[in-house]
Amino acid sequence: MIRTVVSALLVLVLCSCSTGSGRDISGERIKPVKLDPVLSSKQAKQLFGAKATGSPQNPAPFGSYARGCQAGGAELPETGPTWQAMRLSRNRNWGQPELVDYIEDLSRKAARQPGWNGLYIGDMSQPRGGPMLTGHRSHQIGLDVDIWMLPADNLNLTVQQRENISSISLRRSSGAYTNNNWTRAHHEILKAAASDPRVARIFVFPGAKVKMCNDEKGDRAWLRKIRPWWGHHYHFHVRLTCPKGAKGCVNQNPPPAGDGCADAQQWVNNILNPPPPDPNAKPPVPRRELTMEDLPNQCAAVLTAK
Repeated sequence: MIRTVVSALLVLVLCSCSTGSGRDISGERIKPVKLDPVLSSKQAKQLFGAKATGSPQNPAPFGSYARGCQAGGAELPETGPTWQAMRLSRNRNWGQPELVDYIEDLSRKAARQPGWNGLYIGDMSQPRGGPMLTGHRSHQIGLDVDIWMLPADNLNLTVQQRENISSISLRRSSGAYTNNNWTRAHHEILKAAASDPRVARIFVFPGAKVKMCNDEKGDRAWLRKIRPWWGHHYHFHVRLTCPKGAKGCVNQNPPPAGDGCADAQQWVNNILNPPPPDPNAKPPVPRRELTMEDLPNQCAAVLTAK
């Protein structure tokens, strides 16, 4: 009931003035929506977080991973032959069709590993993408997914169990090393995840990257896409490249050349022996909340489509 009321209010405050016409990547004609001055100042996370379903448009990601939205989002089924979506109450098991296909493909490969019957899938995107009410800054255009480190040995979890069960941490010494929960299966699943040509990069804690660098004896090209980042020890974060022909989608710059292992080792060294603070460093600037005015123009049409 609350979502219905919110949706009705959104229609009232948005005016779909015809300021021209255009077509999305699939050829569907889109009527641009002009934001009124009131809505342009509204926090985007409140508006997109209120949407319970995807937009009835052809699939298209608009904007960048941390400043955008998604049209025509597809819902990953809550349970499949080799996966289960977790934390269903968040309603974040939505993404572009390419992401849903990728998850299904990777989960089948994961199911071949000992002790794994597939994957537990964490946050993807909201039904229409956009900034989230809580958590991530990215995951806005339907091309990001968090995959749990917990081996998915039981694919018959109830909805309540999926709310209460937790993943496992694989880090030791603040992320400088892996702990005893790390297995060769984690290495192989991350390798399969990064080897898919649809992948732009994968975020994981620094110790895991160094561990994989030290253990990999074959083709090392996939290691370039494994990028160390803070956190990411209960899950790894996969980011896909913009689909071919998605003109409104903004790719992140590709990772630097090489396997990135030396940089990851330096990150670990800095964890173990932190460098002295920079006396000239400027204090961090608090991040402000994104408004509708910060997002691509297409996001207003995505928000109000029905």
